[in-house]
Amino acid sequence: MSKTTTDTSPAGRAPDGADDQELGAAGSQLSTAPQEDAPQLPSLGVVGWARWFWRQLTSMRVALLLLLLLSLGAIPGSLIPQTGIDATKVEDFRQRHETLAPIYDKLGLFHVYSSVWFSAIYILLFVSLIGCIVPRTWQFVGQLRGLPPKAPKRLTRLPAYTTWRTEAEPEQVREAALALLKKRRFRAHTAGDAVAAEKGYLREVGNLAFHIALIVMLIAFAWGQLFKFEGNKLILEGDGFSNTLTQYDDQKSGTLFSPDDLEPFSFVLKDFKGTYEATGPNRGTPRTYEADVTYSVGAYGEEKKTTVKVNEPLKIDGSKVYLVSHGYAPVLTVRDGRGNVVMDREAVALLPLDANVTSSGAVKVMDGYRNAEGKKEQLGFNAFFLPTYGGKGSTMLSRFPALINPMLALSAYHGDLGVDSGIPQSVYQLDKKNLKEFKDSDGKLFKKQLAIGQTMTLPDGAGSVTFEGVKEWAGFQITRQPASGWALAGAVAAIFGLAGSLFIQRRRVWVRAVRGADGVTVVEMAGLGRSESAKVPEELGDLAGILYERAPGAPEPDPAAPSGPPDTPEPAAVPAERAEKK
Repeated sequence: MSKTTTDTSPAGRAPDGADDQELGAAGSQLSTAPQEDAPQLPSLGVVGWARWFWRQLTSMRVALLLLLLLSLGAIPGSLIPQTGIDATKVEDFRQRHETLAPIYDKLGLFHVYSSVWFSAIYILLFVSLIGCIVPRTWQFVGQLRGLPPKAPKRLTRLPAYTTWRTEAEPEQVREAALALLKKRRFRAHTAGDAVAAEKGYLREVGNLAFHIALIVMLIAFAWGQLFKFEGNKLILEGDGFSNTLTQYDDQKSGTLFSPDDLEPFSFVLKDFKGTYEATGPNRGTPRTYEADVTYSVGAYGEEKKTTVKVNEPLKIDGSKVYLVSHGYAPVLTVRDGRGNVVMDREAVALLPLDANVTSSGAVKVMDGYRNAEGKKEQLGFNAFFLPTYGGKGSTMLSRFPALINPMLALSAYHGDLGVDSGIPQSVYQLDKKNLKEFKDSDGKLFKKQLAIGQTMTLPDGAGSVTFEGVKEWAGFQITRQPASGWALAGAVAAIFGLAGSLFIQRRRVWVRAVRGADGVTVVEMAGLGRSESAKVPEELGDLAGILYERAPGAPEPDPAAPSGPPDTPEPAAVPAERAEKK
């Protein structure tokens, strides 16, 4: 009976003697991975050590180690506040950890991704991957240009093997085998008395594509970090924005970014609409945030209308305009002690504190105000706004994020706001160092709750504040991230390349057909894979079954007759069906 056998020995192990060398050559070059030679000390001298260091750096082992170090190095960047992301949190961390902060400064942990040690790992990984991939790519190109190696002398030593006798001519068997293997998409050719075939080159293509994709991702990441730009802008309904550095509330950019790289465009926020869940367990959860804007590109560009939604940015050349936040801005009119208007229906943006948009901020009257005595002063108000007030006696927290029952609470101060000192200060906070409190009749801080249309009259004829209405504002983030498309393409290619290298097996098949001593053709088939797998004997059995149909078996030989040609194993009996697997 015919047989397909599997050998438990490794596929690349060669038996003793000359046949072992030939089998080793047949199993060679199933991949482009560099061979691990026995360790040898480099020759003395600079050149020898440089060569040894280069071989170590460009080994796959070192590349994987550097990739692991890069992943570990990114962990502090996620756990520790970063100056490039939130400088305020970094300063807060310094104040709370006076001992730990100097250590973090020396280690560069407040700016991990631009630190010397992270950059060193990044560059070494980049060099290692290139030094590893380039020679492997050229080696693989050479394999594609060559032909599968000829069959070993003793096919019985291969992991998967089958044989039978047939009355067909050896040339006919080899022609049938060649046609069959090519039909199964093997690269096949006739070499001597056997057909050599190979399949599964996409495994190595996937392997190389995965590593090349990593290089593309590293380049794209570096390019994006060097030339990136990100800025934020809070815009009231009816106000506009022009894409220049002076227009941003805050911004950060890469090392090689230039203001000339900003795309020339502008837009105006016409209207903001937000809808929320009115009932159920998700009451108050935003359903839609939409900002209607008109924009134009260039100094004389045509105005166009569009709607910016969450995760649906406005794309202008290389920039994207994202809608990232929303809030309210009470509209106030302030009069001085003589009744003169010093702030005429001006909207003051407040920052949300919770999901129901309970908001706080500061109102600053910097110019034109005179107190009851006619003396120039400045006014400051701490403002607390609730879009949906629960009514008298309820907590000072909004019940719902929409404007249902708006209420504004103000506490009043007068004096010097400190805006002329030259020291930057937040527009959302009062610097009370040189401010005095307005006092009520009980000698406490003067404050009042206002509904729309109500007025707060300041003590001692100091003036008044009228709550005229509410505008909405939208927060936009304008980003410029070059090479992001390359990074995405690299990530997709890496996934497909890794899948190909894991699920495609590179294997070889040989079919030998020679005439035996009794004149009957002996057919031998053997297969070899890069690693031990049940797929090789299964595929060999399938091929042997088809070839057996085209070259059917011959009767059993006479036991007294010679067993066959020299160095050929004794042929097995004719298979009654497709080759069995063992």
